[in-house]
Amino acid sequence: MTLAAAPPGEQLKLSQETAPIKVGRGERGLTVFTHVFLIGWALIVAIPLIWVLFSSLKTDNEIFVDSWKPPAALQFDNYARAWNASHISQYFFNSLIVVTASVVIVMVLGAMVAYCLARYEFPGRTILRYAFIGAMAVPLFLAIVPLFGVVKGFGLLNTYHGLIAVYVAYAMPFTVFFLTGFFSTLPKEISEAAFVDGAGHYRTFFSVMLPMARPGMISIGIFNALGLWNQYLIPVFLVTDESKFVVPQGLAILAATAGYRSDFSGLFAGLMIGMAPVLVLYLIFQKQIQSGMTAGALK
Repeated sequence: MTLAAAPPGEQLKLSQETAPIKVGRGERGLTVFTHVFLIGWALIVAIPLIWVLFSSLKTDNEIFVDSWKPPAALQFDNYARAWNASHISQYFFNSLIVVTASVVIVMVLGAMVAYCLARYEFPGRTILRYAFIGAMAVPLFLAIVPLFGVVKGFGLLNTYHGLIAVYVAYAMPFTVFFLTGFFSTLPKEISEAAFVDGAGHYRTFFSVMLPMARPGMISIGIFNALGLWNQYLIPVFLVTDESKFVVPQGLAILAATAGYRSDFSGLFAGLMIGMAPVLVLYLIFQKQIQSGMTAGALK
């Protein structure tokens, strides 16, 4: 940047000389590789979704004969049959109740635990933090048998609150791990200013610090909702009453019965109904997810 001499009475003007940015051959090759990889990945994700959507609007004969062609006529009765006759509506509302309650509880409790671990010094803090980290390394298959015994001992099998409690415990370690890193990056001066203004610990957390962690809360909330909505192993062991089945269990039953009745169009319609909340959540909150992950990475 250079300073240009100005005539008397006129303001000094700044002129900026920027050298042309030279892009090396290696950087151009990396950019091309990145674009090719992203296009390939997008096709890998999009093509199965489009194929399932087309199949859900076809007849059974079209699915087997013209499996890669768009539907000749849209068969919306496939969705009505899956929703009513195959009881997907009941499984859908069961999942909605369990996942919504689980996400709300795990977000509130996880944020409070993460805030204490990130901002307060107390005996056993390091051990508690490593305990949450270590819990993420335990495979679910190893814990499912003793978990079944515990839930059965408390009389919580085939209940909403039993499944909610297990979902909260399952999602808590990653939630605490993610939010602890997020809260630790927030400036201490803000919480100290709130204390000086007379706010207590609870008011400082709920009114000042928690709103500042909104990007991280949205990101981890979406991850938890997606993971719990698609959870299959836990409900298979803990819920045997068909009236309390969740969507993954209902789709498994629909797949088994479709194999005998050849109702594959109804099966694909049920798959689209089961995927719809996940897709809608991502489409609505995709910017918040990206901003939350970026904020966490940069801080």
